Amino acid sequence: MEAGRRVGVAVDFSACSKEALKWAVDNIVRDGDHLILVTVRPEMNYEKGEMQLWEVTGSPLIPVSEFSDSNVMKKYGLKPDAETLDICNTVARQKQIDVLLKIFWGDPREKLCEAIDTIPLSCLVIGNRGLGKLKRVIMGSVSNFIVNNGSCPVTVVKHAEH
Repeated sequence: MEAGRRVGVAVDFSACSKEALKWAVDNIVRDGDHLILVTVRPEMNYEKGEMQLWEVTGSPLIPVSEFSDSNVMKKYGLKPDAETLDICNTVARQKQIDVLLKIFWGDPREKLCEAIDTIPLSCLVIGNRGLGKLKRVIMGSVSNFIVNNGSCPVTVVKHAEH
């Protein structure tokens, strides 16, 4: 990748990750940047080929034109929603930036921190589901972990209940 910041957004195609993506596009991303969507899938046991390699290293960087193609995404076991794809395609045109997707497999806490260092990201925007204190203690907060352990600036966008 050439010069320009690498703005990461953690996405799982939920409402809170779409809010984080919109916030990043409206407030951080500027001409010449690379917008990199980072998603983490559950671990799977692949038998052979490139998917087995990608389970360890993460997928190659996938351009928006490819991750807009449902046949390509089927290979990765992903189905990006129409709203996320629309946001990505619109910002790529309007701000003339590269929009890329990187897929990791494993624990979201570990893999998002790994993504910060291996891509490497200039900053990361992550959504927050707004779990209550009890659920956060039981399930753990991915965003809290990333804020405390990530090696770049991290912005947490709170999910607004409508």
